[in-house]
Amino acid sequence: MSEILTALGTAETIADVGAGTGSYEPRGRTLVALEPSSEMIRQRPAGACPAVRAVAEALPLRDNAVDAALGVLTVHHWTDWRGGLAELRRIAPRQVVLAYDTGLHADFWFVREYVPEIAELERTRPSAGDIAHELGAHTVTPLPLPWDFTDGVFPAYWRRPEAYLDPRVRAACSALAQTDPVAVDRGIRRLREDLRSGRWHAEHADLLDLDEWDAGFRLIVSGWSEPLR
Repeated sequence: MSEILTALGTAETIADVGAGTGSYEPRGRTLVALEPSSEMIRQRPAGACPAVRAVAEALPLRDNAVDAALGVLTVHHWTDWRGGLAELRRIAPRQVVLAYDTGLHADFWFVREYVPEIAELERTRPSAGDIAHELGAHTVTPLPLPWDFTDGVFPAYWRRPEAYLDPRVRAACSALAQTDPVAVDRGIRRLREDLRSGRWHAEHADLLDLDEWDAGFRLIVSGWSEPLR
């Protein structure tokens, strides 16, 4: 979160595009949340900023309506990601986007060893490099995942494989929710057996000594190269 705040600089007005439940929205700023899912909007906590139902490709804001447009782990869900990024550029002079390298996600041990079908999904999604190029980004910052990261993004449990046995964890990961359930069930059975036998820990002993790991997440900043004044 601190990296996102730094990237937003002194932007006083922010549009959070694909806002979801607002987990990454900074406090103390003027914000508008734009989210296509009414279910997500209903889950926003009391006191969260106002939310408008809208898709990234057609934002209901005038040109340069806000100081910065924020998109956190959302671009890969957009139907027309280039069109959505063009909208971010239209509504704000600064764009701050958290995305990920799809190649690194596809090579994640869970994908490579247990559910390789996820790699097929990742190949259809824009990678962080594609997004940075489209935006003409001036900075792309790697954000390694701490081993105890609390946000349930797909690779968050890279050092805690037992978590993937929990159906609630799997339901919160879009990569798993959008993959053939038969393939996911097969992979989970294999993982459960490898954890029981000790094979997973033997094969991935190098991960157990790491405090953080690069899963491919990248913070992309475009527009103003200096903090907004």
